Amino acid sequence: MSDPAHEWDRAAATFDEEPDHGLRDPAVRGAWRELLLSALPPAPARVADLGCGTGTLSLLLAEEGYAVDGVDLSPAMVRLAREKAAGRAGVGFVVADASEPPLPPASYDVVLCRHVLWALPEPAVALEHWVDLLGPDGRLVLVEGAWHTGGGLTAEQTVELLRTAGREPRVMHLPEADYWGGEITDERYLVVA
Repeated sequence: MSDPAHEWDRAAATFDEEPDHGLRDPAVRGAWRELLLSALPPAPARVADLGCGTGTLSLLLAEEGYAVDGVDLSPAMVRLAREKAAGRAGVGFVVADASEPPLPPASYDVVLCRHVLWALPEPAVALEHWVDLLGPDGRLVLVEGAWHTGGGLTAEQTVELLRTAGREPRVMHLPEADYWGGEITDERYLVVA
């Protein structure tokens, strides 16, 4: 069985080449900025970005005044995230398993995860840990999908997982090319719970 951290380490060097990963295209970056700001409480809310990859969303939110703690299993991804964040206040990164992040409980206004839940061996258990990170009015903000490759979670599956975790989800489908840098043929969505 392959080591997930090693697999993501190998992907780190080219990870940001995907339009929705690196957000290098101003139009794609702007679409994600607007989407996230519409789903999050106002800054300076505290955000746990779990499975943060190279830290693109963490930095986007830090630029908007949020306090962000990014967590990723891959040392190479976290190294790149730290390089991007050099000298920026309000954002930090740690190497750890996103399914059980070493963050203080009841300390976050938002737990943000993009394309992470589907890849975890026990998503229901991870959701329990994530809910524990939230303060009384905290919210989960998840971006997931059921991809043409056969991987992922449908919106229906994610909604069921969230309801089992005691959250009431609201789904927003994201078929627009603006988010992905091109047309898509699979199901992609954002859930706030």
